[in-house]
Amino acid sequence: MVAAVFRRRWMTSLLVGGCLLTQAPALLAQSEAGTDQDGRIRVQLTALNDLVVSSEVAARIERIFVRDGDAFRSGAPLVSFDCRTLEAQLEKTRATRDGARHHLETVQRLAELNSVGKLEADQAEAKARETAADVRMVQSTLAKCQIVAPFSGRVVQRMASDHQFVNAGTPLLSLVDTSAIEVRLIVPSRWLSWLKAGALFQIRLEDLDKTVEAKVTRIGARIDPISQSVALVAVVTGSSAGLLPGMSGWATFPGVR
Repeated sequence: MVAAVFRRRWMTSLLVGGCLLTQAPALLAQSEAGTDQDGRIRVQLTALNDLVVSSEVAARIERIFVRDGDAFRSGAPLVSFDCRTLEAQLEKTRATRDGARHHLETVQRLAELNSVGKLEADQAEAKARETAADVRMVQSTLAKCQIVAPFSGRVVQRMASDHQFVNAGTPLLSLVDTSAIEVRLIVPSRWLSWLKAGALFQIRLEDLDKTVEAKVTRIGARIDPISQSVALVAVVTGSSAGLLPGMSGWATFPGVR
């Protein structure tokens, strides 16, 4: 009984090992730099601009103008904050600045009459500069009470809600630029003998089931010594309508088999 079980296990091991040996050349052909048996290269679309917008002030959110998936244009308002406290602080610093200016003017007139010393005149001038700087600082902070879109794109994720109080540095929105799509791929380093920037190729996108034209724009500065491969960056030369970051497909270069 034990001998029979051992023979069955031994025969199973031989069959599995034989299958792996038979499939090894195909597996190796597909693993080299993402290349399959037809010479195609695996590619992925990425966004040139992909960022998370965070709050630069500690304040209550007045309104977030976009939601997940919404499209927006560069310069469009994305988030506004309730900054009435900062507005009141700005009024206070402006009043202090105006008072310091009037004091400086008075001291300067007295200095012309030799009625005040140089030290008092210098202190009045320094106070005027200090209060003017305070006004500019509050104005700079107040300008951060509204966040506008740095580019045209779409909202990946909304991370906060209206009326929520947030601290400086709190993530609010994840944004992606859908108008600036790059193609990233890895090819065998031996292709560098003929592959140059500007080379044209085709991409079959699986997500859209269509083929688009692309052009190599940059070649990586380092070759991976283990896989003997190099990274490429390309752009879609035709219309990029409907393309989204994260889409993938297969690239085909002319003459490569």
